[in-house]
Amino acid sequence: MRLGFIGTGSMGGMLIQSFIRSQAVLPENIRAFNRTLDKLSILQEQFPGLQIASNNADVVTNCDLIFLCVKPKEYRTALAEFASSLSREQVLITITSPILVEELEELVPCQVIRAVPSITNHALSGLVLLEYGRRATDETKERLLHLLSHIGLPLEIQSPFLRISADIASCGPAFLSYTMQQIIRSAEEETGLPHETAVHLTTQMLIGVAELLKQGHFTLPELQARVCVPGGITGEGLRILQASLPGVFHHVFRITQKKFVEDQREMKEQLERQY
Repeated sequence: MRLGFIGTGSMGGMLIQSFIRSQAVLPENIRAFNRTLDKLSILQEQFPGLQIASNNADVVTNCDLIFLCVKPKEYRTALAEFASSLSREQVLITITSPILVEELEELVPCQVIRAVPSITNHALSGLVLLEYGRRATDETKERLLHLLSHIGLPLEIQSPFLRISADIASCGPAFLSYTMQQIIRSAEEETGLPHETAVHLTTQMLIGVAELLKQGHFTLPELQARVCVPGGITGEGLRILQASLPGVFHHVFRITQKKFVEDQREMKEQLERQY
């Protein structure tokens, strides 16, 4: 199976690294193109044998599965360069969420699938969200599930819930990271705890909680109840969080949903101008 990558930025580069490190694909079976050639050179230094394409059409004409990993604003230009080179047998996998799969299917002759990765896939963990186009065959689905299972847990999500699912699975690490940084900063400022110590304590706590959940020892409510002894210090801390935190993520998700709708509208107008 020959994999092609159009765009090797943050997510495209991460996917290439993860596929190779997990031994899902040999470097020789990956062909990639990026407008910034330095990014490709760095990847090739890491993984000798990685094939560097001369342009986007070169990727398409030499690969079976093509991962389209460009930014939404670059979508129109990229499609114009390679859409006519696609055949019915190929599979185009977009990681960009604003464009609807059915809209993309109208622009290309091949099978179309959306795969939304997460930075956690860099550790060969976490989720990869999937949405299949109407032309995706059972054979293609099986091949893709096998490929993606090397870097995470593939999970099919129906279109109406794709954005909120991505907010949790893909944006969630950034939200969680920011929250952990606030714990670190507050501990330092309130008590003078050294920064390195605060970082180490918080990081190891997070890893430990993840292991408890992964191993199935507790659900989230059970974990909270187990730590929060009635009348204890934890309860006093939770009292502050319970007074201030509820509603915050309602607002976060309302904003991300609004931005998603705006991006969808902009993407549709952009593609209509091109086609």
